[in-house]
Amino acid sequence: MAMPKEKVTLTLDGEHLNELRRLVGARSLSSGVDAALVAHVARLRHLSAVDEWIAELEHKYGPVPPETMEWAARIVDKWEAERDRARRRKTR
Repeated sequence: MAMPKEKVTLTLDGEHLNELRRLVGARSLSSGVDAALVAHVARLRHLSAVDEWIAELEHKYGPVPPETMEWAARIVDKWEAERDRARRRKTR
């Protein structure tokens, strides 16, 4: 079941908006912004779940060492960079 649409007023970075317009072409700008919003919300939801998991681990085993957190952050950064490169290849 599709969620109802809601009209909003936003102030967006002009450079990013122009790039989105270039990428979506004749397609709807609204659907491009909506897709970006869906992706961002999914990422925030995932990060929240990771934060909860880390809190559970810390409750059970004590603080996660900083070097372990840094190691995990580097892995996530690498995954995100690879995903972004793959997405850019698809849009070319």
